[in-house]
Amino acid sequence: MLAHSKEIPSLPPMPIYVYEVVQPDGSGGERFELAQSMKEDALRVHPESGQPVRRVLQIPHLSTKHTPGATRSKLDNKNVERAGFTKYERDKLTGTYHRVAGHNGPESFQRPTD
Repeated sequence: MLAHSKEIPSLPPMPIYVYEVVQPDGSGGERFELAQSMKEDALRVHPESGQPVRRVLQIPHLSTKHTPGATRSKLDNKNVERAGFTKYERDKLTGTYHRVAGHNGPESFQRPTD
């Protein structure tokens, strides 16, 4: 247990960027991560070795409320109908589509075959 405790001020979260060392032939080398403000320019050289580097573009991680359970509940038949849509489900045995939500369109239909 710490004898003295100080409250650490919370800093706004900064994005973590991935960089890679640029090899003499232009290919990518060692990769490393760096927490960096969006206002800062991208690094051009490795902070320790001085080798040239480039920023690696990656898909951003966005914390969202989209989970399989939330998606299922949003696509629930009552919600679909309330939004004014019609939903059909396919009977696995006959291949016939039956209306399960909404009031528009036929009660059921068979998809044409090619």
